[in-house]
Amino acid sequence: MKTLAFVGCGKLSDVVVNAKLNGLLPEYALVGAYSRNKINSQRLCEKVNDFIGDRHCVSCQSIDELLTLNPDYIVEAASPDALKEFIVPALKQGTSVITLSIGAFADKEFYEKVQEVAKKSASKVHIVSGAIGGFDVLSTLTLMGANEASFDTEKGAKSLRSSSIYDPELERQQKTVFEGTAVEAIECFPTQVNVAVAASLASVGPENMKVSMTSTPNYVGDEHKIRIQGNGIRASINVYSSTAHIAGWSVVSTLRNIVSPIKFG
Repeated sequence: MKTLAFVGCGKLSDVVVNAKLNGLLPEYALVGAYSRNKINSQRLCEKVNDFIGDRHCVSCQSIDELLTLNPDYIVEAASPDALKEFIVPALKQGTSVITLSIGAFADKEFYEKVQEVAKKSASKVHIVSGAIGGFDVLSTLTLMGANEASFDTEKGAKSLRSSSIYDPELERQQKTVFEGTAVEAIECFPTQVNVAVAASLASVGPENMKVSMTSTPNYVGDEHKIRIQGNGIRASINVYSSTAHIAGWSVVSTLRNIVSPIKFG
């Protein structure tokens, strides 16, 4: 049995916990959770403990306390800042990390540091597909010489209300609100374009991935279109989801693939 802990205890972690309680992750035991909002980690652990009739899942007061549990895996569903806070000490102690905050790796120095630490330990960093997919295709075509890639996102104006680019006019007309690289995109939208950084890491790199975002009034969900081409090859990947739950399910898929005798990718 592999042990599993959480950093970030919102709706995406709930997807993973529900999958465990519904029998989809029988190889894992949930041992702990940490959230800056203590109520969220307590709620998650109580849900687990009430189901199994024991008190094995601990609501931790800090990331340091969580690390003392020495879990085999930590699922991170919090923020790029949270990932930067704990990933290096986690890897050093042998804990692998499954992260949704891939935007943190747009920081080249941080990315290289994480690679260096992971190489020296038995632990791994698993970058999940989140709301997209096709990492195998992107990396394969890049090895074959593809060197042009773009990532286009369409989302509703309501989802941008907390961002620096929001304008009430977006509620009334469609508009392209961002064009730039994946590095520039994650700086502008710290939690909304992690998937663009993930796609770039699997292909041409954050500095070379062209990113655009279109805001559409009353649009529900997100649609992501990835294109890559070069040297006589091309591919396109198009994923739409009406909710963010697809990112949580991508963690479930990754956890199942880790323990499966037959691997996909």
